[in-house]
Amino acid sequence: MHIGLVGAGRIGALHARSLKQSRAVSRLTVFDADRDRAAAVANALGVEHVESAQALLEAGIDAIVIAAATPAHAELLHMAADASVPAFCEKPIALDLASTDAVIAHVERSGIHVQIGFQRRFDVGYRAARDAVRSGALGDIHVVRMATHDPAPPPEVYIAKSGGIWRDLAIHDFDIGPWVVGRPVVEVFADGEANSPLFARHEDVDAACAVLRFNGGVLGVVTATRNDPRGYDVRMEVFGLRDSVAVGWDERTPLRSVEPGVDPPRKSGYEDFLDRFAPAYRAELEGFLGSVQDGGPSLCTVADARQALVVALAADRSMREHRPVRVEEIA
Repeated sequence: MHIGLVGAGRIGALHARSLKQSRAVSRLTVFDADRDRAAAVANALGVEHVESAQALLEAGIDAIVIAAATPAHAELLHMAADASVPAFCEKPIALDLASTDAVIAHVERSGIHVQIGFQRRFDVGYRAARDAVRSGALGDIHVVRMATHDPAPPPEVYIAKSGGIWRDLAIHDFDIGPWVVGRPVVEVFADGEANSPLFARHEDVDAACAVLRFNGGVLGVVTATRNDPRGYDVRMEVFGLRDSVAVGWDERTPLRSVEPGVDPPRKSGYEDFLDRFAPAYRAELEGFLGSVQDGGPSLCTVADARQALVVALAADRSMREHRPVRVEEIA
C-alpha cells in the first residue's frame, strides 16, 4: 500500500520508520507543517515528502497516518473522510466533545475505516492482563490500580495546548482500564495539585489522583504525575479474588524497594513513552494496515476514543468542583 504520514515529530518519526519497514507498505509519503522536519525524516528513509496535507491526500494514498499535533487531528480526520481515505490517528480526536462528535458523525457518514492510537492496547503486558481477566483466572475483579508518571514536564508551549493532565496524560488509563477490565467507568472522583507555577499558569496540575467506579462495582485508582526522577513509570495492577497481576513490572520499572535484602533495579528506568512502548506503537500500526488490507474491524474505534475523553472530562470537572461526577453528566 501507499501510505501517507502527517507529522514528523517524535512519534511521527517513529511511525515513519515502522511504515518504511512494514511488508504491507510499498510506498511512503510524508508531510509536516515544518518543511525542514518533513524533509529530514523523508531523506533519512529515502521516501517522498509533499508540501501540504491536501497534496498528500491527492497523491493516491491508500491510507493516512495522522501523527500531527493534537489541535490538527479533527481537521485531518475530516479531510480523510471527505477523501474516503482510511485513517489511523493518534489520540485524542479532539479535546472537546462537540468537535469529537462532529468527527465521529462525519466518519460514520463517509464509512471510512478509522483507528485511534491508544497504543497500550497493543502492549503484551496489557493484553496478557486482559486475557487473564477474560479467562476468569483472576476470579471476580474488585480493585484496579493504574499509574502514568512522566519523568519530566513537557515544554510550556505543549502544556498550553495539551488540554490538561486528564485529557493528555491520564486519558490512556481511562482507555486501558475499561479495555482490560471489560467494564466502562461510570463515576469519577478526582483531585490534583499544581506544584509548579508552570502548570498553574495554564490552570493545570502536575500531580493528580482519581478514584474510578466501573460498572458493576469494580473500583479503580489512577495516579498521574509530570515529574518522576527515576524515569517514565506506567503500570497497572489488577486484583481478583483468585489471583492478582501487574503490568509494567520489570527490571526497568522506575521504582526501588526500601525493604531489607531487596536489591535495587539492575537497569535504569524507562526514558519516555517511546522507550517504554516502541513495540506497541509498531504493533498498532501493523494492526491498522492489516485491517485496511483485509477489511477487518477497527482495533480502536472513534467511539472508544470518545468514551475515554468523556471520562477525562468527568475527572476534570470533578477536580474543579470537588465532587464525584457521574460519566453520564458529560456523555
